[in-house]
Amino acid sequence: MREIAYTRVRHGYRRVHVLLRREGWRLGRDRAYRLYCEEQLQLRSKLPKRRKMVVTRVQKIVPSKPNDAWSMDFVADQLADGSKFRTLTVVDVFTKEALAIEVGQRLGGEHVVSALNRIAARRGAPRHIFVDNGSEFFGRLLDMWHITTSRKSISVAQESPRTIATLRRLTDHSVMSV
Repeated sequence: MREIAYTRVRHGYRRVHVLLRREGWRLGRDRAYRLYCEEQLQLRSKLPKRRKMVVTRVQKIVPSKPNDAWSMDFVADQLADGSKFRTLTVVDVFTKEALAIEVGQRLGGEHVVSALNRIAARRGAPRHIFVDNGSEFFGRLLDMWHITTSRKSISVAQESPRTIATLRRLTDHSVMSV
């Protein structure tokens, strides 16, 4: 439980309980809550008399070489005729190289996994993947991809809004220059 809580920083006891059940642990939600509280894994959202967020449990990950960390995000846009589309962008954080840009009207978890499989077959799996808290990134398929890549240090961390904005600017620039 502690390992899941440290790698998935913003998950509460309910989500940690679901992930433990997927791994085969047999425990009820009440017991998961009791253990979660005993281990003091809950985050305080604010410091007393201040309006600043408490420091997260994990250190900021700074990639030291190419293919060390990737960043994924969905960007939505609309064509001139009014039809909407989404793009899944996967960027190497160290080199700022766009590894994949998937375009479609309905992109879900299976598209994320297929894009990751194609990139990992070409370049190998990264040590870290940064994503925002979209529902496409927290499904069972993506959890299974992390397990089957046999990389022990893969972690999914939430990005700050500033990092997401930088990724979107990079994606807009690379799409315009193609």
